[in-house]
Amino acid sequence: MSHKNNNLFEKFSDWATKFTGSSYAFIGAVLVVLVWAVSGPVFDYSETWQLVINTGTTIITFLMVFLIQKAQNKDSKAIQIKLNELIAAHEKASNRIVDIEDLTEKELDQLHHYYEELARFAKEDADIHTSHSIDAAQRNQDYKYEFFKRKHEEWLQKKEQKKESQ
Repeated sequence: MSHKNNNLFEKFSDWATKFTGSSYAFIGAVLVVLVWAVSGPVFDYSETWQLVINTGTTIITFLMVFLIQKAQNKDSKAIQIKLNELIAAHEKASNRIVDIEDLTEKELDQLHHYYEELARFAKEDADIHTSHSIDAAQRNQDYKYEFFKRKHEEWLQKKEQKKESQ
């Protein structure tokens, strides 16, 4: 897979993201603030002196919001693709959850409810390795319920037969 980055903005944003997250950028920002603070007496702590730091930090913050959002979008997309690949590669994983990030909040809440049910089934299940999806968990739970219900009924019948034979 090619990692070439021909888009100028893409190259700049990747560089800026890496640089602004570095210790060099932090040290540079600290130095700018120190120079500004030390220069206070020279400028007699004037309104212009205060305006310089306020304007500078506001502009940098404004631009950083967009840079951070772009980096976060890219990282999020890469993580989603990796998770989709893991889901697709695992034979027992439910393919229903591939690309769920495109669902509405209401649809995500509905899926969350299903996974809460899955967790409830898992708590009721002694063997944590038997359920692999919502559907499998429901089938497993139904099977176990019917199986143990039948076993319990057989046990009650045997107990009743013992009472009758005594």
